[in-house]
Amino acid sequence: MTPETPRPDSGEPRSAAEKFDDDHYPAYTMGRAAEMLNTSAAFLRSLDEAKLIEPQRSAGGHRRYSRQQLRLAARVRTLLDEGIGLDAACRIVTLEDQLEEARGHNAGSPPDPMTAV
Repeated sequence: MTPETPRPDSGEPRSAAEKFDDDHYPAYTMGRAAEMLNTSAAFLRSLDEAKLIEPQRSAGGHRRYSRQQLRLAARVRTLLDEGIGLDAACRIVTLEDQLEEARGHNAGSPPDPMTAV
């Protein structure tokens, strides 16, 4: 799954218990998300501008983040703390996720007879 792969939605209402278990449910306000990540709201806005994370909006227009999005943000923050620029950090996270997705896909595929030795 790439960083912002859309989550399939059945359109059916979910129970509160299902929302607690849903990593994609936008449960966190910008302030709470920034607090959890020990960063600033500006950092989260920069990830939105970089198109790594596109938070959902509340009825009042406020950004709302999911746990999955906060994990992505934390990974980027770690790279920034290591001295990597924002654009490069976002690209690294995206490529890591694409590689993991490809590995998972290949693990379930039969071996290619053309590459077998």
